[in-house]
Amino acid sequence: MWQVESIFLGASRKPDDSYQGPEELLLKYGNRHGLVTGATGTGKTVTLQILAEGFSDAGVPVFCADIKGDVAGLAKAGEPKDFLAKRAESIQLADYQFKEFPVVFWDLFGEQGHPIRATVSEMGPLLLSRLLNLTEAQEGVVNIAFKLADEEGMLLLDMKDMQSMLASMAERASELSGRYGNITKASVGAIQRALLVLEGQGGDHFFGEPALRISDLMRTSRDGRGAINVLAADRLMMNPRLYATFLLWLMSELFEELPEIGDPDKPKLVFFFDEAHLLFSDAPKVLVERVEQVVRLIRSKGVGVYFVTQNPLDVPETVLAQLGNRVQHALRAYTPREQKAVKTAAETFRPNPDFDCADAITQLGTGEALVSTLAEKGVPSMVQRTLIRPPSSRLGPLTPDERRQVIAQSPVAGQYDTTVDRESAYEMLAKQAEAKARAEEDQRAREAAQKEEAARGRWTLPDMDGDGRRERAPAKPRASNRQTVAEAAMKSVVRSVGSSVGRALVRGILGSLKKGF
Repeated sequence: MWQVESIFLGASRKPDDSYQGPEELLLKYGNRHGLVTGATGTGKTVTLQILAEGFSDAGVPVFCADIKGDVAGLAKAGEPKDFLAKRAESIQLADYQFKEFPVVFWDLFGEQGHPIRATVSEMGPLLLSRLLNLTEAQEGVVNIAFKLADEEGMLLLDMKDMQSMLASMAERASELSGRYGNITKASVGAIQRALLVLEGQGGDHFFGEPALRISDLMRTSRDGRGAINVLAADRLMMNPRLYATFLLWLMSELFEELPEIGDPDKPKLVFFFDEAHLLFSDAPKVLVERVEQVVRLIRSKGVGVYFVTQNPLDVPETVLAQLGNRVQHALRAYTPREQKAVKTAAETFRPNPDFDCADAITQLGTGEALVSTLAEKGVPSMVQRTLIRPPSSRLGPLTPDERRQVIAQSPVAGQYDTTVDRESAYEMLAKQAEAKARAEEDQRAREAAQKEEAARGRWTLPDMDGDGRRERAPAKPRASNRQTVAEAAMKSVVRSVGSSVGRALVRGILGSLKKGF
């Protein structure tokens, strides 16, 4: 593969609207981050598309979210159209060709791409609390749950692990409160309800194993082009908090796992954060500080982060100051906030004496942008009014059959499709509960036996053997008193004879006595 040193973005225009020269993004400054802004329908998605194409051609893997389904067109070659040919001619793009790019589709729900998962432990208490929109007190309980799981050797992998851990903490609240701080059943109950809401929104698909391996996002094709990882986000956007938290988790994972490499000749990975305002909307200060820290330090890991949003005011100033490569599409200036956004955007560019930047932002047509990238020695170039180049891949979405074909040919096909449920906190706590129930049942049986023994031993016999107590000897079987018919008849005869003899004897005695008188 040939060596690529820059990405061709388009051609700048002179004040008379004639061709001036190419506008390029130097790859060695590709990890200095960037910003793509503009109102709806001004061409942000196409700019994202040509940036992804350029980085891929240079052998740089890309990760981006597909909010509307249009980015999926990267997987198929574009089709000749008159307006594309006209655009290529006007910017003097002589070698304009249509081609497809190596795309890997991902989907948190496993419907339009390979399932993508993380464990609860990898998410961490801060991001999980942000995802569940918890209060400070409830976040403290989540921190205790993670601490307790570490100390007791329990893995928190999926949502049922977290739910079981919280239930166990509620049962042991009096014991644990003395060690970790107050654990109220109300806080535990609120967290459990938040988990149920998240589960109902499909969040349970995200937590589990096999977890995503960062290395699978950093593949290159056989011809040396970087893989373009496209996250299907049309359904995910129905839960904006899950979308923003997931992308922030992914960015944090890249920061933690990749080694320090300084300033490489080209990035190791480029990360596009579309709808970036969702990341910072209502975000607590600690989370904004976390984003700022990751953006500032991840550059030395060779990762470039490009925020894509409608308004530059969506990104905090502390983060905005670190974004060296800028592409500003048209903004509207009807409301005071929009007018402030135009002014802010204009002030962040290095001025061009040929035009007023603030006026130009409101007058840009579709496919036009103000572009300023880092030039030699990392100095921002003078802002130029630029006509963005046409993409080489398809403009628009894929058909379901085309998507399924790309998924089937993916290098990670079959690796993440089947969920793995190994022993973790849920199973361990279930075993503990079962063992406790058996122990309690055995204890009740022993206590019942002891009571029965005590009741039998309440009466004693005299000491006949000198050992303090004499056990009652087993009773001998008693003879039966029942008679046979013959025995009854014989006894009747004997009684009759006896009675007659007795009467005769009495009469004899009485007769003798009478004779004597």
